[in-house]
Amino acid sequence: QVQLMESGGGLVQSGESLRLSCVVSGSTASIKALGWYRQAPGNQRELVARMLVNGAVDYADAVRGRFAISRNNAFNRYYLQMTNLKPEDTAVYYCKAVSSWGDVWGQGTQVTVSS
Repeated sequence: QVQLMESGGGLVQSGESLRLSCVVSGSTASIKALGWYRQAPGNQRELVARMLVNGAVDYADAVRGRFAISRNNAFNRYYLQMTNLKPEDTAVYYCKAVSSWGDVWGQGTQVTVSS
C-alpha cells in the first residue's frame, strides 16, 4: 500500500514562492501517477499538476508557467514548486497517488497568499 504526507505550506505574500513536498511511503513502485490538487473554501477540489510514471507532466491552465511538478530519483518524494503566487492560489493543497492499490490522498497542507 501507499501513504502520502504533504508539507511546505505556509503564508506568503503575492509574488513570492513556495515549494510543497509529498513524501511517499510504502509501495512506491505501484504508483502510476501522482497529482497535486487544491481546494479553496466553497470550491471543488481541482487538479493543479500531474506527473505520470514515465515523467510526462501536465498543468492546469491557471498555474501553467508558474508551477512545476518534479520528483526525486527514488520516486518517493514529489514536489510542487510554486512561483509568482497569487491570492487566488490560496487553498489546501493535496497530493494524490494513483496506484495499483487504488487512489490515495494525503492530508493536505494550507497555502495562503496575501495581497
